[in-house]
Amino acid sequence: MLGITQQMTLTEFKALGFNGQRCTALKIVFVHKSRRQELLDRLSEAVGKMRAGLPWVKGVQLTPVADQRATQWLEELIEDAKAKGASVVNPGGGERIENYVHPAILFPVTPDMRVHEVEQFGPIIPIREYEDVSEVMKYATESPFGQQASVFGYDPTVLGPMIDALVNQVSRVNLNVQCQRGPDTFPFTGRKASAMGTLSVDDALKRFSIRSLVATDYSERNRDLINEILARRTSNFLRTDFLF
Repeated sequence: MLGITQQMTLTEFKALGFNGQRCTALKIVFVHKSRRQELLDRLSEAVGKMRAGLPWVKGVQLTPVADQRATQWLEELIEDAKAKGASVVNPGGGERIENYVHPAILFPVTPDMRVHEVEQFGPIIPIREYEDVSEVMKYATESPFGQQASVFGYDPTVLGPMIDALVNQVSRVNLNVQCQRGPDTFPFTGRKASAMGTLSVDDALKRFSIRSLVATDYSERNRDLINEILARRTSNFLRTDFLF
C-alpha cells in the first residue's frame, strides 16, 4: 500500500518489482486528488519505457507471469475493475501474449472492485485518489493485509501521524522507499492475514536452536577458575574468542 503526498516515478517505488510477483511489490497506490493526473502521466510514461522480454535477457524489466492461471486471474481483475468504472490509463495495459501480461494502470479504483480488496500478485497498478489522509488510514485499518506500507512525502506534520497509525496496522513502514524484505538484519514479519511470527537471520537462529549458558556466583575462586578456563582454552563452549 502507498499513501503518496508527492509525485513519484515507477522506478522509485517499485510497483512492478519482479513484475508484481512478490509479496513486497506495492499492491495499491493512494494519491492525493491534487496530484492524481501528474502521477498517472508519469507512471504511464515510465511503464511505456520499460523493456519486456525473457528474464535472462540483459536489460529486461518486464517478464511473463508464472503460468496461464495467473494471466487469467489478472484478466479477471482488470475486467472486473473496468466493469465497475475503472479504465486502463496506459497504452497497451492489460494486453496479453501467451504468459506475458503488459502492466495495467487502473484508475479510478474504488472499494467495490476486487482489485481493491485482494492481492493481484502481478503487473496491475491500482490507483485510488483521496482528499483526506483519513481515507488512506481507513483502508489500512480495514484491510486484512498487514505486511508493509510505503509513504512518500516530506511534510512532518502529515507523515508523523501516518507513521504512528500505520505501525499498528503493518509491521514495517517504509519512508520514501519501496516495500522490501532486506537487509537481513531487519525482521521480516507481518500482521493480520499477512504473517504470523518473525523471520530474520537472528530470529531464525533463535527459533532453531536452544540457548545454553554457564552460571556461577561471584567469588574470587570462581572468577579465577573461569579466567583459567578461558586462558587455557580447556572448554570449547566457555570461551570469548568470538567477542570483539
